[in-house]
Amino acid sequence: MSELFDIACNFSSNRYDNDLDEVIKNAKNNNVTKFLVVSASINDVDKVYSIYQKYRSDCFFTVGTHPHHANEINSELMKKMRILVKDLKPCSVGETGLDFFRNLSTLEEQIFAFEEQIKLSIEFNKPLFLHQRDAHDEFIKIIMKYKNDINKAVVHCFTGTQKQLDSYLNLGLYIGLTGWICDERRNVELRKSIKNIPLDKLMIETDSPYLIPRNLDIKPENNRNEPSYLPHIAKEIADIINIDSSKLIDITYKNSISFFS
Repeated sequence: MSELFDIACNFSSNRYDNDLDEVIKNAKNNNVTKFLVVSASINDVDKVYSIYQKYRSDCFFTVGTHPHHANEINSELMKKMRILVKDLKPCSVGETGLDFFRNLSTLEEQIFAFEEQIKLSIEFNKPLFLHQRDAHDEFIKIIMKYKNDINKAVVHCFTGTQKQLDSYLNLGLYIGLTGWICDERRNVELRKSIKNIPLDKLMIETDSPYLIPRNLDIKPENNRNEPSYLPHIAKEIADIINIDSSKLIDITYKNSISFFS
């Protein structure tokens, strides 16, 4: 099997504190050889960067703040984030975007944090690692505002409709698919829409430790998702879009290496 690149690994989660070496070893045994270590909060960055340093031949990393933590962001914190991006040289800015599903930060806080991180990515010519949930219209409005200056961007964990997909693709955005695709009961429209993603815009991910595929033959007792399950997700996607899984894996690996390098 060809190599796989998991573009969303939340390795700073405390669910990996005791066995990250084993998790990465298991992933490599399943041909998952590259990992994007995602920052969800500015408070995560030290831990994310230390993980990157330890596994730097295998890892890429981001610096940013998820919309759930947008209430942490103010002008002073953005100065700190700017220094972190300048000094640490992450592969991407994010995870940033909008999440109106849980609204753990207010709309105003989320929009401020999102726009400031977009500006940061533009200043340092970094790709954007994006999150959107139940906030599509406002999300698109903000992306449109900066679209001529954004280097490139990926909407990770896409779970939307064909109409939403079209709006992303029309803006030249990349699309990340997770194990969410493995639940055929709740994802009829999603499973139809992904057939229309151009292969040169597609990447794959686990979003581990979250979103464990529903249809795994054997699930771990702790119900923790891991990068070692990425081949399962890749095969599911390949079957849905009617392509050989090895071809899908090769293309998404090349897309990811090019995007984050």
